[in-house]
Amino acid sequence: MTLQGYTIPRTPEGRASLVPAPPWHYVGDFLVVDYWADPELAASVLPEGLEPHPDAGRCAAVFADWQSCSESGDELLDPARSHYRECYLVVNALLDGEPVTTCPFIWVDQDFALARGWIQGFPKKLGEVWMTRAFALECRAAPGVREGSRFGATCSARGRRVVEARITLEGPSATGSIHTDPPIVNIRHFPRLAAGRHDDPQVHELVRAVSRDRAVSEVWEGSAELAVFEAPGEEHTLLAPVKVGRGYRFTFAYTVDDLQTVKDLRAAPQEVAP
Repeated sequence: MTLQGYTIPRTPEGRASLVPAPPWHYVGDFLVVDYWADPELAASVLPEGLEPHPDAGRCAAVFADWQSCSESGDELLDPARSHYRECYLVVNALLDGEPVTTCPFIWVDQDFALARGWIQGFPKKLGEVWMTRAFALECRAAPGVREGSRFGATCSARGRRVVEARITLEGPSATGSIHTDPPIVNIRHFPRLAAGRHDDPQVHELVRAVSRDRAVSEVWEGSAELAVFEAPGEEHTLLAPVKVGRGYRFTFAYTVDDLQTVKDLRAAPQEVAP
């Protein structure tokens, strides 16, 4: 019998795969803070093929509370397989003169979301993320999406806080987040373990995210606060804020079943010794 499954573990029926086959359908509540980091430090995290954006140091911190599923939708009836939260930092850049964003740092709280991110080129690590939630019923315990409502978010990794944000809503936004608007381009990188080839990755390519059936709620914006903190084994403070812009809250949905390879960044293939 042939083993089946989109990802490991592959089994006779394929139901144990950590990540089911695409399409993957997503919906989530977002808190986003546009900000600027030190231009030289921001440029230092750009992957090969990307150049610094003219608005030097332009970045954004993004918190998302997600629900996702594959085509069958079975995960929605087993929420432990559909719910997750993540926090990520993006840097604005240029690809052949075109504005793009790239994500050098991201933390997520579920293993399936981590593996699915690696497939798409997001360098996900495990973390713990919390966000203020809104509900259909507005009360003291639930801020409505209205003027004066306050929302907070935190991300920690290995027990240490790494990012926190606060947003006070002021009104509907005419533009939404400027710093997350360009398309996202990342590095898909999978190394080899074979002796003598540790510096010769199996996959090292620049990829552009592709999505469809995108939908977004009304976007609200307001004043924002953002802080990042040092932690062992982390380097995200390269993107520490030197100036904070506006904050945004909205709900966003889309579907993913494609990915565009922009450029293979590997060196010329090496011959394998017999």
